Amino acid sequence: MIQLKKLNGDLFSLNALLIEQVQAMPDTTITLINGKKVIVQNPPEEVLVLIQNYYKEIGLQQVYKQVGDQNE
Repeated sequence: MIQLKKLNGDLFSLNALLIEQVQAMPDTTITLINGKKVIVQNPPEEVLVLIQNYYKEIGLQQVYKQVGDQNE
């Protein structure tokens, strides 16, 4: 889970595995795999860093790296 800030300032946690895309429109809009959109105060670059750190924390990034190494 990553912690983000809603437009009203409330903090909430979001399951990063459900994120399909992150856009700046100009507010940061996160589209989930179910089509739901969440608008947050966090800049897109910060959201991406939070996602990457979460993937590292749960070991998912290493799995992707190993699969990529096998395809080379």
